[in-house]
Amino acid sequence: MARTTSKPAANHLRAWREFREMSQDQLGELVGTKGNVIGLLESGERGLSDKWLRKLAPHLGTTPGFLLDHDPNNIDTEILLLVQDLVKEERPRVVKLLKAFGRTGTDG
Repeated sequence: MARTTSKPAANHLRAWREFREMSQDQLGELVGTKGNVIGLLESGERGLSDKWLRKLAPHLGTTPGFLLDHDPNNIDTEILLLVQDLVKEERPRVVKLLKAFGRTGTDG
């Protein structure tokens, strides 16, 4: 019987690391591992577990979900970073304001 290997789940760890202008060694040092381990995580050869996601995301200025689902080069990171830097209690007000602005449009 032939053995099948499953393709590792895609992630955007490398894109986020490069977006933050870090080497694998630099990121590894921040999270207490070696650069080659970061390379294995990026390639999918080593699983990007919840534990790794929670460790890596803060050092990359993002969230675990964004590491998995969003390439920073394909999203408006300026708005993301501004909202992320807000005090937690202020985020709902700012999001509400942005939604209201989006509904009114900017036609002039």
